[in-house]
This record gives sequence, structure tokens and C-alpha cells, in this order.
Amino acid sequence: MLVDRVRSFVLSLLLLPLMLAGCGGGGGDPGTPAPPAPPAVTTGSLQVTVNAVPAGVNASVRVTGPNNFSQDLTGSQTLGNLAPGSYTVTATTVTSGNTTYTPTPATQSVTVTAGATITATIAYASSTFTLALADIGPTFTNPTFVTAPPGDDRLFVLERRGVIRVVRNGVTLTQPWLDISANVFTGGEGGLLSMAFDPNFATNGYFYVYYTDPSQNIVVERYGRSPTPDVADGTSSLPILRIPHPQFTNHFGGLVTFGPDGMLYAGTGDGGGAGDPAGNAQNPNSLLGKLLRVDVRTATPLRPYTIPPTNPYEIRPGAGLPEIWALGLRNPWRFAFDGEQLYIADVGQGAREEVNLAGTGQGGLNYGWDIMEGTACYDAATCNRTGLTLPVFEYEHGASNVNGCSITGGYVYRGTAMPELAGRYFYSDYCRGFVKSLVASQSAITEQRDWNLGNVGQILSFGRDGAGELYVVSATGRIHKLVRGNVR
Repeated sequence: MLVDRVRSFVLSLLLLPLMLAGCGGGGGDPGTPAPPAPPAVTTGSLQVTVNAVPAGVNASVRVTGPNNFSQDLTGSQTLGNLAPGSYTVTATTVTSGNTTYTPTPATQSVTVTAGATITATIAYASSTFTLALADIGPTFTNPTFVTAPPGDDRLFVLERRGVIRVVRNGVTLTQPWLDISANVFTGGEGGLLSMAFDPNFATNGYFYVYYTDPSQNIVVERYGRSPTPDVADGTSSLPILRIPHPQFTNHFGGLVTFGPDGMLYAGTGDGGGAGDPAGNAQNPNSLLGKLLRVDVRTATPLRPYTIPPTNPYEIRPGAGLPEIWALGLRNPWRFAFDGEQLYIADVGQGAREEVNLAGTGQGGLNYGWDIMEGTACYDAATCNRTGLTLPVFEYEHGASNVNGCSITGGYVYRGTAMPELAGRYFYSDYCRGFVKSLVASQSAITEQRDWNLGNVGQILSFGRDGAGELYVVSATGRIHKLVRGNVR
């Protein structure tokens, strides 16, 4: 029985190959199937190589191409999965400190093909930036200010006697833009001190002047242009402010300008004398020693201005005069807006000069005079600093006024001709004639620089043209533009 089973098992093993062959249909090994074909390559790559930019300095490169492709790069990078086609690589100048890095080439076109990597190389070359002064031409009669409407190619030069001259293409026009000399008091620090073009000057033709009249009042007045090109309408006077300043012939303040909020600002001096003898700067019921803010958009002879509802004493009726935006100023001869920042250069008494910095929405600040001169107590060993806003920057006069005696505030540079200067606030001093700049936040000064232009003379004011380029006005009657110096 067991033997029969063994024989049957062995026989089945012998017959198994034949049975399998019959089931396979006589075929043999079918082999390994071929792999599928790889997908076609439809994109390419662009390798952008940036040379000669030191660590910590970002290049400025933009790549544009098909299908509205656009990408900004700050250094070498490979861009993948790009659609085939023509790409433009544009590099722009960058600055770091006093060094300018200029790219070559500035623009190049490259063609990306499917399945390939194309390379675009940019080499930056460095140069040291310097500043120089370019005399704009004639000698003016006691110039006090220079300005222009944004985008206007003219330059408007104010002369203290009450005349505004127009400079076009380097030529001073014979006929004045405006002559109000019969209305202007020029004794002491008085005269025609500044002007401001209405934000809508292009359509309404209005501009505003700040001067002292024969009674020594501080006057802010509106005029309009005439149908004659380059001439204002001298009969269009509309007085906006008239502030009594009867006793002394110094500390008239001097600037009128528009803020980014469209409101009109005016900086008034404390009334003169030494040490604010009348106590005007700390008196909220006096318009002297203040920064004023009014709305002139609907000005009429019967109502030359309205009070902005956010003025501090409009919010707190009876606490002070509603025109006041800030107080505690000695003689804010020049101040300037830069975006959402306000710089006030306040002339000191006998020891310190200061620059105050605040946000444009910070109304009601007290800058300290005559409790403080700069960050020091004035004429006292101790003083109460509670509630006072101290300057972000100051300098001491030093022995024999070695550092200066009277700050001349300027502007933050926002022009396009010298991007190296962007963000720097320029200032000078009447006694020293230097041109310096600083970079500031509300808590610290992050950069100071003397541009080593020598003694330019008694600098009365800075100015700004329609392109945002800066000027200095000298008591010699000469006006200089800040320009790029020789590249080193």
C-alpha cells in the first residue's frame, strides 16, 4: 500500500513539466516588458551669478520673462522650471554707507531653452560717494528761502526785502514772481522768510508766504498766480494769520509749509529777547513759541481757516488756543516733514542747539523751552522734565562757538539724483557754515556725518526743488545745489 503511494508520487513529479508545457500553449518565456518612455522636458533654468558685492550688501536684480514672470533677487540664484523664451535681467545700483555699487551690464537678455541651464553674470563695481556744491548762478539780494512745487522745473528764490524771484533753466527772470516789499518789515530777524505751495497748486494756483509786517506782526498770507506765466497776482492777497510780536525784533520763527495731512503748519518764535521774558513758549494761550496747524482748504476773507478736529486744544476746549499743535519752542526757524515724521530744528539760547523728532500724529507735545535748553535745565540746577519731549539730537556750542551757535534745519533727502543720500536729514549752523547730516529714529541717532564741504558761509536756509534735490542758501547771496562729487 505504501509502495503504491510512493510510485504514484514519483510518477506525478515526472509528468509535471509536460503538463505545464501543455498549459502554456507551447510559448516559452515572454521576457521583461520595456519601460515607458520618459516625459518630454518642457522647462529650463536660469542661473544668475552676481559678483563683487561684499557680504552684508544686497544686490538689486530683477528677472522678467514669459507669462508675466517677475522675480527679484538679492544675490546669486538659480531659477528653475522656467518656460522657454526670452528673459530680461535688470540690475540697479545699490549703496551701503558711502560706497556705491554699480552693475555691469545693467540690462541683458537671455534665452531659456527646454532642458538647459543658461547663465547671466552681473559684476558690481564699487566707488566712494562724495558730495559737492554747485553754484546755481547769480547773487541774490539777501536770499532767505528756496522752494518749488513738486514736479515743477522752476526754482523760487525769496529775498528778505519781500521779493520772490523765478529761476528757470539757470536763468533768473527779470520780472519777480511777487513783490510785497511795501508790506514787509526787515528789521532785526524780520523779512520775507518762507513760502509754501498749496498741495493743489497745479489746479488752484494758491501759495502762502510767511513774513513780518511794518508793525512787526507775523503774517501768513495766501496769494494766487496770474494768467501771465511766471508772475503771481499781487492783488489776490488773503491774510490767514496775523500774530502780534511787538516788543523785540528777533525770534519770529519763519517757516510755513503743508504737512502730509494737507494741513498748513507755521513755526513761530517765542517773541524775542533772551530767555523768553514774556513766558510765551510755555503759555498755551499765546501763539508765540509754537507750531501751529490750521485747515485752509475752504479759506475765505470772513473765515480764513478752520481748526482741524484733531488739534490738541480743539479736543480739550479751554485748555489753550485751538491753532496750537505743539508748544515749548524757542525759535523754530526751520522744520520739515518726511513721510510720517516731523523734524524741528529749534535754535538754542546760548549753549545748545537741538533737533526734535516726532510722528506727524503726535499733537500737543511740549518741547521744553524755556524749562529746558536741549536736554539741560535752563538757568537752573534742576528742573521738572515731566511731560516734556526732549530732542533726539543736540550739540553744544563749545568754547567760542567752536561747534556753532544757531542751527539751520534742512530736509531729509528724498531726491533721485543721489540715492546714496536717501533718509539722511541735512542741517547746518549759521556760525560755522558746515553741511552735516544724520539718520535718526525717535529713540536714537544711527549715523552722523560731516560732508567736509568747508565753511560755505553763514547758511540761512536749506531749500528743495520740484525733483526733491536740496540747496543751501548763504548770507553771501549765493545759492548752491547739493550735487554728486568726484567719484573716488
